[in-house]
Amino acid sequence: MSMQSVLNSFFQFQIVPMQNPQGFVYVLGSASEVARKKEFKKIIEIHALDHQKKSLLASDKRQNTFTGLSGPVWILQNATIVKGQHDGLLDESLYGWFRDQGGGLLPQFKSQGADQVLINFLDCTEEMMKPVMIGLELAAYNFLSAYNAKQSVNIKINLQSHGKIKISKSLVESAHLEARVVQIARHLVNLPPNDLNPDGYEKIVTKELNFPKTLQVSVWDHKKLAAENMNLMLATGKGATSQPRMIHLKYRPKKASTKKPIAFVGKGITFDTGGLDMKPSSGMRLMKKDMGGSAAVLALAYWVAYSNYSRPCDFYLALAENAVDAASMRPSDLYRSRAGYLVEIDNTDAEGRLVLADAMDVAVTQKGKDEPEIVVDIATLTGAIKVALGADVAGLFTNNDVIAQQMMKAGQKAGEPNWRIPLVQKYFGSMSSNFADFKNSADGFGGAITAALFLEKFCRGKKWVHLDVYCWTDKSTGALSSAGGSGQPVQSMIEWLKVVG
Repeated sequence: MSMQSVLNSFFQFQIVPMQNPQGFVYVLGSASEVARKKEFKKIIEIHALDHQKKSLLASDKRQNTFTGLSGPVWILQNATIVKGQHDGLLDESLYGWFRDQGGGLLPQFKSQGADQVLINFLDCTEEMMKPVMIGLELAAYNFLSAYNAKQSVNIKINLQSHGKIKISKSLVESAHLEARVVQIARHLVNLPPNDLNPDGYEKIVTKELNFPKTLQVSVWDHKKLAAENMNLMLATGKGATSQPRMIHLKYRPKKASTKKPIAFVGKGITFDTGGLDMKPSSGMRLMKKDMGGSAAVLALAYWVAYSNYSRPCDFYLALAENAVDAASMRPSDLYRSRAGYLVEIDNTDAEGRLVLADAMDVAVTQKGKDEPEIVVDIATLTGAIKVALGADVAGLFTNNDVIAQQMMKAGQKAGEPNWRIPLVQKYFGSMSSNFADFKNSADGFGGAITAALFLEKFCRGKKWVHLDVYCWTDKSTGALSSAGGSGQPVQSMIEWLKVVG
């Protein structure tokens, strides 16, 4: 299950001129429709056969494909985006369109037998060049090839740019890094649960990712969890042979920052049977993905460390397997959390919030320079959010209006939208208990909201964000060439970190 195959880039993008390309891609980035039409006409005159020219010149498509005098040609065009409803926060972004179109090129290269391709960026911004490269990288990922440590792509890509902004080595490296971290999150989610239990997860973090010295890793095993009164996390993993643990990745930039850290906490339920409140078999099929939040958090840690991010960050992976055993937690059990709350187990399948609660308390109680300004938890927490928003839009819950706007804008720009859901405080009453401070779940409607309200109890008044995500695609879509882990919400969080850094 080595991660090495996804830590290496699938493409070695070349900037030096290529001899005898077998395919040509033109990306027309001018904001002027007149200028784009002029460039489009030049391309047609150079490449098209006589009988193709009339229909091609009459086309108003943003994406055109034809096989001409020198081989296959693909043309991608910028367009004027008209802001739609909801202040454009759910509109397709320029980045998202070019990423998905770039990813869509790869199977066409293969079908055309083009193993040397020249990509020409004409009057493009970085926002157009980078996503084409990222899209190609994302499309190249294949789980079986990666799992067997095999390289699955043998296509050489040459990049050329014409205009004010030139393609550069640093831009290529930045695109490689952002694609790589999405691949890390996707591959972790795709790994089978007999490999990626808490033990296997720890080995990947400590042995395979090779973080630079600016990021330090510490592991709290089950004995340390007990010493820290992290009884919710321990209860969740009681039925499994692989013991629960928390992994803390502490990043401090080389250049000291005056800003307080941002803390990320990821739900890492490596497999979720539902516990004694067992899921039906159909509901258990994809439960290896229940650690998708932790995969996103680990991917962000990798990006932060290797991009030399300017602000200190902490990353907490709350790892456990929710298994069925005589030792498993039971409905009506009582456990005292690290934060001091006595929690009644109402539903053993509402376990993700339990591991997050204890890990969040570790994050928000750090002192001095390590005290975070913002805590962000990321979790595949509820089916209710998918019912409300579908698989592609993350549920955003926060106690801070400014951060809410930042995150929705970052999600739209990254082509990975999220939408703010209200924290209706009176709904918390549905988790009241006669035997404890509160229960871990509630019956009835608003399940995503009550789950978020449970977590809010553990942020201790800090600026707090909860992202309820799916982390999976049920079919190939956009730049993702196969079903499986999607890498959600890594790209939107990178975009947000760029804003608050």
